[in-house]
Amino acid sequence: MTLIKIQNVVINNSYVAVVRLDNQTGSGKKSVSVSLATLQFLLFQWDTIAQNLYYYKCIEFTGQAAITLQDYFTSFNNVIDLLPQYQESSVG
Repeated sequence: MTLIKIQNVVINNSYVAVVRLDNQTGSGKKSVSVSLATLQFLLFQWDTIAQNLYYYKCIEFTGQAAITLQDYFTSFNNVIDLLPQYQESSVG
């Protein structure tokens, strides 16, 4: 289990489902969004299969926190980049 502390938020990496690195807030500020997924335990529905077994929470970071998270999640020490040489290009 790895924990990340960013400002006053501590995130357990085991629950990170999605990280969006190049987001923008409604006011145009650069942001990083982290979606967390945790299992929901339904006490009275053990015998049935529920479609929504996970609870999702999205946390958005801006400013220095966004820069720090982007550095963390783009570091080869923390994340394997499957397309490290990929550059977006337009085909015209």
